[in-house]
Amino acid sequence: MLDVQHLKKYYATQKAVDDVSIQINKGSIFGLLGPNGAGKSSFLRMITGITMPDEGSISLNGEAFDLMKHSPLIGYMPEERGLYKKMKVGEQALYLGQLKGLSKTETLQKIKYWFDKLDMQSWKNKKVEDLSKGMSQKLQFVITVLHDPSLLILDEPFSGLDPVNSAVIKDEIYELAEKGTTIIFSTHRMEQVEEICQEIALINKGKVILSGRVDEVKERFKQN
Repeated sequence: MLDVQHLKKYYATQKAVDDVSIQINKGSIFGLLGPNGAGKSSFLRMITGITMPDEGSISLNGEAFDLMKHSPLIGYMPEERGLYKKMKVGEQALYLGQLKGLSKTETLQKIKYWFDKLDMQSWKNKKVEDLSKGMSQKLQFVITVLHDPSLLILDEPFSGLDPVNSAVIKDEIYELAEKGTTIIFSTHRMEQVEEICQEIALINKGKVILSGRVDEVKERFKQN
């Protein structure tokens, strides 16, 4: 699904991403693990086309990454909230769904489906600024998956969520993967990756320190 080779990104003298190569299979849940400042977000911004790599290549479904062609296939939920605070919840979901190429009718149908599923119908006429951090996170998740992306990128998706809503979102992640969605799950929380992901890459100071299947990595380092 995604093949990244020798990706590099520099900011002044800092190597944010330093020769990273990663392959991710279709329908898998891939964990991108590392401490804050390791280069995870810089890596994700390049594979979504927000920024361009200084060196290296990105291919999606065997084709060289093309922003116009492949952007509609990607859903990206950044760690920083990307919501318009003065807009109402329902209006915002409709606006952002249409930005991803859905018709108004399609968007409204999908909003109803997700809002019913996640018990969010009572929020529709609330302004985003009136939502709690956890409620904002649920809304952002829905907006990210509204257009049925083939590649779903979640950067710290459980930030601000209570245990109940974390479990709800976790179940949705599993269900989407079962339907064939490829998921990149980025976090600095080791236990979340161990529980959710099949494969991982551990990044530190812009470099991949280790990668592989979670069970194989655990076996390799079971003495420590």
